[in-house]
Amino acid sequence: MKALFITLGVVVAVVVITVIACIGIRNGLIDRDEKVREQWSQIETQLQRRADLIPNLVNTVKGYAKHEEKIFTEVADARSRLLSAQGPAAKAEAGAQLNSVLGRLLAVAENYPQLKASDNFVRLQDELAGTENRISVARTRYNQTVRDFNAAIRKFPGSLFAPGLDFKAAEYFQPPEGAAAVAKPPAVSF
Repeated sequence: MKALFITLGVVVAVVVITVIACIGIRNGLIDRDEKVREQWSQIETQLQRRADLIPNLVNTVKGYAKHEEKIFTEVADARSRLLSAQGPAAKAEAGAQLNSVLGRLLAVAENYPQLKASDNFVRLQDELAGTENRISVARTRYNQTVRDFNAAIRKFPGSLFAPGLDFKAAEYFQPPEGAAAVAKPPAVSF
């Protein structure tokens, strides 16, 4: 009889430990999924900040370079594409296009010495450069979080739980292939 109680106690202990481990694994995967979402939100916040700075930069340049209408239209179109893009790949592609157009806008500004001397223009360039750095940091953190999440759902025992929780590998935020110019932020010179 005593052996039966010991055996039953061991079985109950194993079941309790297994249930606690399963709950811990499940909650850990959910936590990692939420961290991926949080980091993506940080990227979107910085992309929105950059998109919000662009109209001010364009208006400042417009005041000095009224006949450069084509570049202003391209900036507006690229900004719209960035704001409407969904998902890391689409955001990265739209961001690359915006960076390219911003580079051309800043090149236009080089032709106007009074503009380069404008305090407002210099401040906007500083804010843009700071935002580009924030985007880079947010992208790095997001990709690290995605790496951790993807590894957790592929490794044992997470791989047992991921399909039941409908977890799929998260998408990295990377520049589109062949977009070497995206690897660095637009050049801002003073």
